[in-house]
Amino acid sequence: MHPVAFSFGGFEIHWYGILAAAGFLAGFHLASRRGRSKGLDSQVVMSLGPWMLVGALLGARSWYLYNEEIGLDKWPEWFQLREGGLVWYGGFIGAGLATVIYSRIRGVPLWPLADALAPSIPLGHALGRIGCLMTGCCWGTPCELPWAIRLPAHPDPVHPVQVYEALLNFCLYGLLAWLHRKSLPHGSILAIYLMGYAVLRAVTEVFRGDGAETGIISQAQWVSLTIFLTGSILCLWKCKRSVVLWWVVVRGWSGRLAGTCKAMMKRGW
Repeated sequence: MHPVAFSFGGFEIHWYGILAAAGFLAGFHLASRRGRSKGLDSQVVMSLGPWMLVGALLGARSWYLYNEEIGLDKWPEWFQLREGGLVWYGGFIGAGLATVIYSRIRGVPLWPLADALAPSIPLGHALGRIGCLMTGCCWGTPCELPWAIRLPAHPDPVHPVQVYEALLNFCLYGLLAWLHRKSLPHGSILAIYLMGYAVLRAVTEVFRGDGAETGIISQAQWVSLTIFLTGSILCLWKCKRSVVLWWVVVRGWSGRLAGTCKAMMKRGW
């Protein structure tokens, strides 16, 4: 692992920060293009960047400080961000709140904006997980498979869970970017992301060796369950017309098929 990318004037630049910044910039560039394809002003989408950055940092760092029980007596540690110390779920909540506030202030429709942003979240997250790998944090459970890795803080071979999650996030990004080109109800892309990432994180959490356990499942899996339920409710709410349409179509065709089968049976086929 090589946490430090390079030094400049005695100041160390870490891979985690570089990759997180790359994910943020690439994500917003692509989100502005997606927003423009759906009638949103690309400049309005790009102007949301500083809001989300502040919200994400505050949320991610606050969750980490809470988990690690770093209180006022250790306040200098609050600002030591170059070596990690950010929790994704906290960042997601903070960025989400910042987006809602921004959309209200600027009068931007929330759900089309959220759909434009949704595919960029797993893209940025994938690059962030590669940063975790370079830093040596978010390690996995012991592993004896050929692709196991060794970290400085854990000399025994462990699962490269950072790689697992990065690859799955890249796949989720591709799926959401493809779905965004389809004519889906506003808010459905965000709903699919919430459900998809919740499943992704719950699965990869099995291979995590640094999670806080709460009963038979980890804290992150409890949060994943909550996010999956939230995404499911949002999907049903936003896609209810599509669900009803498909139900009518399925019932209609199933009725025709049943009638055809009965007729064939009467004829002795």
